[in-house]
Amino acid sequence: MAELQQTIAARVVRHLAAGEIVNLGIGIPTLVADLLTAANGVHLETENGLLGVGPAPAADAIDPMLVNAGKQPVTALPGASYFSSSQSFGLIRGGHITTAVLGALQVDSHGRIANWALPGRPILGVGGAMDLLVGARRVIVATTHTSRSGDAKIVEECTAPLSAERAVDVVVTEAATFAVDGDGLVLVEIADGFTADWVADHTDASYSVADTALRQ
Repeated sequence: MAELQQTIAARVVRHLAAGEIVNLGIGIPTLVADLLTAANGVHLETENGLLGVGPAPAADAIDPMLVNAGKQPVTALPGASYFSSSQSFGLIRGGHITTAVLGALQVDSHGRIANWALPGRPILGVGGAMDLLVGARRVIVATTHTSRSGDAKIVEECTAPLSAERAVDVVVTEAATFAVDGDGLVLVEIADGFTADWVADHTDASYSVADTALRQ
């Protein structure tokens, strides 16, 4: 599972551009921080109040006061700035976050996501997900294509509660990349080692297919 998650995070990095301010959600998105280098030119922000988040520290270099929104230890890059959580959410709600990378429990055929609660499971709270979905200029979802039990996570309609009505912009799994337009999901890339048939068999949502996806 860890290798699979790393693969998804690496596929997300390809969608990030120099100069972007990027917020990483809990789960697979946090792995993106460990794959970025100075050459990428991406600036990471966490909603608990740090701009200039670096990769996870070595075990002997953990600062318990330096964590991301998921309470995982992080490093601060040279030139990083610290501010209050309220100021951080002001940045998010004010549209100053270029891209948010979020995990998802489910993605529906319109590109809307459920990522904070499952029926019958303990609810930890929505955190900053709904704010990021509304405030970030672009939202990328990083998720496994199926659940641990093998059920499709890209579904026609979410059975878990939606995090927001806003559709995301890109969905990245280990097997495929979907863009989201006004009509819903568009398969734009099939990852190496997978086929169009595999994606169709493991996706319950309706989607269209871009010509570029079939030419790879």
